[in-house]
Amino acid sequence: MQLGTAVAAPGELATGWLDVTDLPTGTPERLPVLVAEGEPDGPELWVTAAIHGNEVTGLAVAQDLLTDDLPGEIRGTVVCLPTLNPAGLRRTTRTSYYDDEDPNRYFPDPDAERSRPPSVQQLIDERVYEAFADSADALVDLHTAHVGSMPFLIRDRVLYGESEARSDSDRSRDYRTEAEARELAGELESLIEAFGMPIVNEYAAEEYTEQSLQRSTAGAALNNAGIPAFTAELGGHEVVDESVREAAVTGVRNVMCELGVLPGDPDPDAVGPDAPVEYPVKRAVHPHTDTPGIARHRATAGDAVEAGDVIAEILTPHGEHKATVETDHDGYVLGRMHGVAAYENDALASMAVRDDGDLVVPRSEE
Repeated sequence: MQLGTAVAAPGELATGWLDVTDLPTGTPERLPVLVAEGEPDGPELWVTAAIHGNEVTGLAVAQDLLTDDLPGEIRGTVVCLPTLNPAGLRRTTRTSYYDDEDPNRYFPDPDAERSRPPSVQQLIDERVYEAFADSADALVDLHTAHVGSMPFLIRDRVLYGESEARSDSDRSRDYRTEAEARELAGELESLIEAFGMPIVNEYAAEEYTEQSLQRSTAGAALNNAGIPAFTAELGGHEVVDESVREAAVTGVRNVMCELGVLPGDPDPDAVGPDAPVEYPVKRAVHPHTDTPGIARHRATAGDAVEAGDVIAEILTPHGEHKATVETDHDGYVLGRMHGVAAYENDALASMAVRDDGDLVVPRSEE
């Protein structure tokens, strides 16, 4: 297989570069590429990481996953892009310096409409998408989350049907049926369960598309290209968490086993820990405070909570109590927001809350 300058023959691990744009200084912006090619034919797994430049545990996992021994272990192909955002990596920042918008919201969406030409970040994302859309059998996108976050996996909603926002000129485009969406959701289920970390469903359908998550790396792979794909959130950002890194390497190898790239059965118990609750959960930016002040958190990542439990207190700068902030939901804390200075309506935490919604949803009800 060849991707950019990386050319791997059967039984080989190749490294190289994928040029995605030219910089004003006259040099190309290049993404590092590793390709492990097994001797026998088999599935093709893509592993991407660090589209947010300060999410470095994912970068370390991607680097450690593709060893010199891997081509001799596998059937098929493993393609790895350890960083999708070298501009952010250079500065240890979430965004690139092309613009300050989230680089993980520019992948193709058949319903996206823009009146202006695409930005350089959108062009980069589209070129990465084109590289995996026609050949990948599965994709794992490696991230990290909020301050002190526990590791978890994000399962996107699977969209089907037509969007009401589509123009008449698009009516000839094929869209996924509900039956096809449920089949795709089943394929995703087997892979994400094999990984071995707690699974958190993505936001409810309306918020999912409101936040353009169908245009994230995994969201576009799943909902546009029809590739089983999910996001692994590997703890907090800016430093490599070695225990999470080790667990995540095992988790991705579990996915390889489930996909048939590696022999044997996955061992999710080798990754751990289990989810703090047994019922299905979804991501929620919650709770918010309507009282400004200094936030003092009373619940930490991994704590199971019930509606009415205290998540944080709001204090004056002198330390006097101003307000108590409770959760409205059953679930558990994933991590807290950065900093302690809270303004009106600021979110204080990221949570996994009880989810009774369907994982397969129509586009027309987004």
